[in-house]
Amino acid sequence: MTLRFEHETYGQRVRFASGAAAEATAEEIARLGAGRVMVIAAGAAAELAARVTADVPLVYVHDEVVMHVPVEVAERARAAATAHKVDAIVSIGGGSTTGLAKAVALTSGLPVVAVPTTYAGSEATNVWGLTDGAQKITGVDPRVLPTAIVYDASLTLSLPLEMSVASGLNAMAHCVDSMWAPRTDPIDAALAEEGIRALATGLPLVAEHPQGLVGREQTLYGAYLAAVAFTSAGSGLHHKICHVLGGRYGLPHAPTHAVVLPHVLALNGPAAPDAWGRIARAFGSTDALDGLQALRDRLDAPRALRDYGFEESKIPDAVQAILPVVPQTNPVAVTADNLSSLLHDAWSGAEPR
Repeated sequence: MTLRFEHETYGQRVRFASGAAAEATAEEIARLGAGRVMVIAAGAAAELAARVTADVPLVYVHDEVVMHVPVEVAERARAAATAHKVDAIVSIGGGSTTGLAKAVALTSGLPVVAVPTTYAGSEATNVWGLTDGAQKITGVDPRVLPTAIVYDASLTLSLPLEMSVASGLNAMAHCVDSMWAPRTDPIDAALAEEGIRALATGLPLVAEHPQGLVGREQTLYGAYLAAVAFTSAGSGLHHKICHVLGGRYGLPHAPTHAVVLPHVLALNGPAAPDAWGRIARAFGSTDALDGLQALRDRLDAPRALRDYGFEESKIPDAVQAILPVVPQTNPVAVTADNLSSLLHDAWSGAEPR
């Protein structure tokens, strides 16, 4: 069979060195020639942000970071950047922090240097998201892709184990979704397979040795590969479901992805045999779902959406919100019935089927 596909590789510098975040961040800002830098970091990360940006020419620190990036929060950050005549942004934190920096970049074109402290992966994508009331709005734009990423695994040491697991499984969802997303190609599949392997190697080490760097480095590496695959392949069924659940009902981002993932794999996987085989191989298993479930059992992963505030009575509403955004390329025809069953199983914590 002749290979025929189109793949776009996005330009971005990646720095990977544990313990070197401050030096690398200062060097990336110097490369940009920036002299009026805005730092975005949640208040809880203020001390960390001060250490990482000790040698950066700061003019303003913005600490209003809110999950799912509400429009009004983004507008205040944009106004602050304008008022302080900012010429670059450094984001230090997880997906919400990176997302806010992207929201500013979307309307200003300012370059972003992202310093992740979780495994969210947003730093390696050109995808932005804002929440307007109960609706989560997403899009793609080259302006929001950070100019550089500084990965320092030591910055993830303070991330609680429960959140480390959920965040790592969120990265795993990027990999799995990239296997059948609308623009997927063989390069995306290869990146995703290696991402799954790295995450499946790293996350158990994080669970066994939370203060060790080896597992966290592998998990960061896997999260980066996952995000690169995802930004090229696009948003598949899993992410369409989770964007609705997060934006419409205020569910926490990473645990929601961790809960929904096996149910989407169980639905789509058998109808996508090549992807199923790649995923199984990455887990070192003969069965993709068995491999994922074995990892989740080992990590004591999040099980049920009801544990995070999702109400069973909201399932019919969620079904109607998700159906219009289901990708036409999904391996399985998604109906109100099978989607309702999937959400009910995810709500209750039932075994995926």
